[in-house]
Amino acid sequence: MREIEQLYHNNFGIAFYWKKENEVITDKIQLVFKETGFYFTIQELNYFCDLIEDSLIENACCEACELKNSCHKFLLKTPCASIDLAVSVKELKSIKDLVEGSLFRIELDEYVYGVGLN
Repeated sequence: MREIEQLYHNNFGIAFYWKKENEVITDKIQLVFKETGFYFTIQELNYFCDLIEDSLIENACCEACELKNSCHKFLLKTPCASIDLAVSVKELKSIKDLVEGSLFRIELDEYVYGVGLN
C-alpha cells in the first residue's frame, strides 16, 4: 500500500496527501468518505466547501422534519460536474467538517511553514 500524510479525519472520513518515494505530493488532496474517494486540488476543495454550504442553506427548510438526519433525498453537488451525491443532513454535516478541517489544516501549515516561519 502507498504511504499517506494525513491532513484531517473524523468519524465519517479522512483527507490526506499521497506520498511518492518518501516525498509528500501536496498539489492534490485525497478525500475519502462513504466508500467514495475524490482527488481534489485546493481550489476544487474550496469549491466543494461552497457547494456543501449551498446545500445546507437549500435544505434548511427541513429543520422541523423528524427525518432530517436520516433522509437520503438531498443531493450534494461536487466539483466533478457529472457527479452528485445522495446524503443525509447528518452526513452532509460530517462532510462539511471533513472539508473545513482539511482546509484549515492546509491554511495553518501554509502559515506556519510559510509566512509565519522566522
